[in-house]
Amino acid sequence: MTLPVTSCPVDSGGFIGAISQWLVGLMSTLGGFGAGFAVFLENLFPPIPSEVILPLAGLTAAQGHMGLAEAIIGATCGSVAGALALYGIARAVGADRIRRLFDRMPLTDASDIDKANEWFARYGSISILVGRVIPVVRSLISIPAGIAKTSPLRFTLLTAIGSSVWNTFLVMAGYLLGGQWCGILTILDRLEYVVIVAAVVFVVWYVARKLRTRRGRHARK
Repeated sequence: MTLPVTSCPVDSGGFIGAISQWLVGLMSTLGGFGAGFAVFLENLFPPIPSEVILPLAGLTAAQGHMGLAEAIIGATCGSVAGALALYGIARAVGADRIRRLFDRMPLTDASDIDKANEWFARYGSISILVGRVIPVVRSLISIPAGIAKTSPLRFTLLTAIGSSVWNTFLVMAGYLLGGQWCGILTILDRLEYVVIVAAVVFVVWYVARKLRTRRGRHARK
């Protein structure tokens, strides 16, 4: 194990550093509850992925502001709470309304829901367990599970198991890296403009592709 890290200048003036500083401050103040709250928000509104939040929770534990087990348990509780929120919405709203919602949103399409439903229908409940360790799918898998009206107890149990594996891995990575993780964040901060440009290019390409697909579908009608 690494020695506790007493300081970490994660805020180097950029966006990533500022968000990281806010997350470390939140988790330093609220402990496991802060880690859970951050992960809960990431499940519903993912501007900052868990690949950043969870190692920062480990870093906060390495700084001595909360226990390692507290960080993992808090993050897992947040994962389950966020997944249950999406599950409940999908179960209450139903497939047709969600498909219409995705069809109207600029970066999504009804086919995204169809693919998730097909994947869930093919692999069943095991997809809930496996999906919790796959980026992006971690959140989306809750939607077909809710639409299919999967047993709430089964959904909660599988989500908790899958999330605990993913969370333990990333929290431990941040804890073991310790001060080195601070250096990684500093590098990410310096590269944030490259990341922003790449993200903008991707969004433009994705929107253009979706618009062409929708125009082609309407033309065939």
